[in-house]
Amino acid sequence: MAGVDYFSKIGTIKYEGAASRNPLAWKYYNPDEVVLGRPMKEWLRFTICYWHTWRGTGADMFGGPTRQWPWEQGANPMDVAKQRVRVCFDFMEKLGVDFFTFHDTDIAPEGATLEEFHKNLDEVVAEVKVQMKRTGKKLLWGTANLFSNERYMNGASTNPDPHVFAYAAAQVKKALEVTHELGGQNYVLWGGREGYTTLLNTNIRAELDHMAQFMKMVVEHKKKIGFTGTLLIEPKPREPSTHQYDYDAATVMGFLRTYGLEKEFKLNLEANHAALAGHTGEHEVELASAFGMLGSLDVNHGDLLLGWDTDQFPIDVKAATQIVRTIVRQKGIEPGGLNFDAKLRRESVDVEDLFIAHIVGMDTYARALRAYERMHQEKLWEARIEARYAAWSGTQLGRDITDGRMSLEKCSEYIYRNPTQPKRVSGKEEVFNGLLNSYC
Repeated sequence: MAGVDYFSKIGTIKYEGAASRNPLAWKYYNPDEVVLGRPMKEWLRFTICYWHTWRGTGADMFGGPTRQWPWEQGANPMDVAKQRVRVCFDFMEKLGVDFFTFHDTDIAPEGATLEEFHKNLDEVVAEVKVQMKRTGKKLLWGTANLFSNERYMNGASTNPDPHVFAYAAAQVKKALEVTHELGGQNYVLWGGREGYTTLLNTNIRAELDHMAQFMKMVVEHKKKIGFTGTLLIEPKPREPSTHQYDYDAATVMGFLRTYGLEKEFKLNLEANHAALAGHTGEHEVELASAFGMLGSLDVNHGDLLLGWDTDQFPIDVKAATQIVRTIVRQKGIEPGGLNFDAKLRRESVDVEDLFIAHIVGMDTYARALRAYERMHQEKLWEARIEARYAAWSGTQLGRDITDGRMSLEKCSEYIYRNPTQPKRVSGKEEVFNGLLNSYC
């Protein structure tokens, strides 16, 4: 390892099986074990997020930082930034994770001007490239932070001021180029300030038009520089905006189709964002996949007793099993992955807590993959769903409706000829609940 080994007291994480009580070992995740024809690590493509893992301090809206990591010590912000990069890759090596993600401002100090920021970014990216070459780790995706700086308080691409729009565009240009330079497999846009706090001062149509124009500029530059990765939009209904335009998967898909961008983007979905929109994570994943729009996942969960985006490490095996089912049915998530957009709790202040939190999240999805393997082999789940919809392919009426041979008039004629009321057929929700319980 390069430089100081801040994790010298922690060995390389290994698989010990479900009976292990070692918090620093996997109980279900065995990276090279073949499940459903592929190694676990290929199905799950676990990813470390830079912002929570390395920039999170334990601060929340009611209190300041609770953690002081030893690698954060230093008078020169650039030296600290480069040391942070080395620590990240050391951590990934010990944890056995192959991918990482970042915002531009996560890895380099902003400085006083955009030009200074770009110089800082180039210097830190040089260190990232050294560490990528040393370890073989890969960039899943990069993105630009267009929400933290005060210049974006009224939005980035949706800002009433075109100067701010141009600044955001310049920032994305560089972030996209850096992602390309590092061999990133995707690029994400998340519009935390792309929305409004009140309708009283907002021109919704103008803001949406401007946001669409911004997206078209991103597509244009992607093609110009030869970036072949996937462009991803991450939905979230609110926070920090009162209403965010990329509210949920359905809203984003509608936006993309409205502006002719549906072939240029896919979705990066997060379970906690789904909960804020009144959905489950599995709903968003299944909906996006059904329309060929599922690109990548930020895996986490939220606290049902709190009203904000708590970004906790995933522990719900049943929810994860339903998400894994969708991933397997679409034959994988690549070039996307399962990015731990999750942070330690404010009260967790030990270095080993970073490892344990990720181990728990990895085991949650590995256990889900093992559960779905049994479901897939027994075929009871899929058989019951197929039976529920069998009339659509197994009757002339179902085939005629599906193939577009029916009209309202023909449907009316059919019911007149067949006046008997349709039979009541149980949805068997309890059976499906029981099946899920038996596998998980």
